[in-house]
Amino acid sequence: MAKRYVRATGKNTQGDITRLCNAGEFWSPRSKADAINDIEQNLHEYWVNWANAPETKIRVVSGPTGKYLRTDRDTTSRNNLDDLPDC
Repeated sequence: MAKRYVRATGKNTQGDITRLCNAGEFWSPRSKADAINDIEQNLHEYWVNWANAPETKIRVVSGPTGKYLRTDRDTTSRNNLDDLPDC
């Protein structure tokens, strides 16, 4: 399983994550649907390497409107996919 680092995210007009990005990587951008499939099929892991916090694994979560991507919650607000720059 390859570990892929995410440095930016694509968002729709509602602010939902639509893709994961890391400029210069062959896999980037990766659509939300493809990233969810990668994670669920144990093909790839996606991580965010924060400047002032430990790296955080991106997980698939089932919500009322379907599956989505998010980082594990902890006591800081900065490890959030919404905080990453747009791609």
